[in-house]
Amino acid sequence: MPELNLAQWGLVVLAAVSIGLGKAGFAGFGMLAVLIMALVLPARESTGVVLPMLIVADVFAVAAFRKFTVWSHVLRLLPPAFLGVVTGWLLMPHIDDGAFGPLIGWITLGLLVLMLVQKLTNRLAAGVVEHPGIAWPMGWAAGVVTMLANAAGPIMAIYLLAARLPKYKFVGTAAWYFFIVNIIKVPFSASLGLIQPSTLLLNLALIPAIAVGIFSGRWLLGKINQTVFEWLMIGFSFLGALRLIW
Repeated sequence: MPELNLAQWGLVVLAAVSIGLGKAGFAGFGMLAVLIMALVLPARESTGVVLPMLIVADVFAVAAFRKFTVWSHVLRLLPPAFLGVVTGWLLMPHIDDGAFGPLIGWITLGLLVLMLVQKLTNRLAAGVVEHPGIAWPMGWAAGVVTMLANAAGPIMAIYLLAARLPKYKFVGTAAWYFFIVNIIKVPFSASLGLIQPSTLLLNLALIPAIAVGIFSGRWLLGKINQTVFEWLMIGFSFLGALRLIW
């Protein structure tokens, strides 16, 4: 298990809770978790630590929201996502260690811009799902980004919001999609040496925090102003991305 001081443990636990909140429907909190882990651990290695945490959260999310899944969207997006994962896997060995942190930062900034555009105008969403070819580029982009940085949530959020799915169907569909894609990523990440026994021990220790995020997020979903929560997340993620870049 990586050696962490008390402050680092606090940040890692916060990241685990954020992953749970993201899987429970507070879009973007998973991105905040990715940034926190990349600040606490070496950026490249942090992707291998985050992946099993995401899978644990996916299991909770699938169990909690499975009856709301819209399978037509899941099946439409999986083939291009697989190609995107392979593309990201081929790219990773060619990215210098020193450049990986800034890369995650820039990816995050780009995804934040997408989220802001989606929130501030409906023009982007208007024809997304209706266009017959849009699933492939968006699915491929999500696959690349999730392999490189475990941060494809905003891309899929734009697609699923454009599909005008009700809140719980949105969460259930995203839960199954990311569970399958994250399982697909495991052998690719392991082949790069990013998943190891020591990091799996850390993942095991963080399962309770992930569960807290999932179940508190499900409880909060209908009780608080989700927009305020997401704007706070956008602000913190923006600051975290700038820290990784500079």
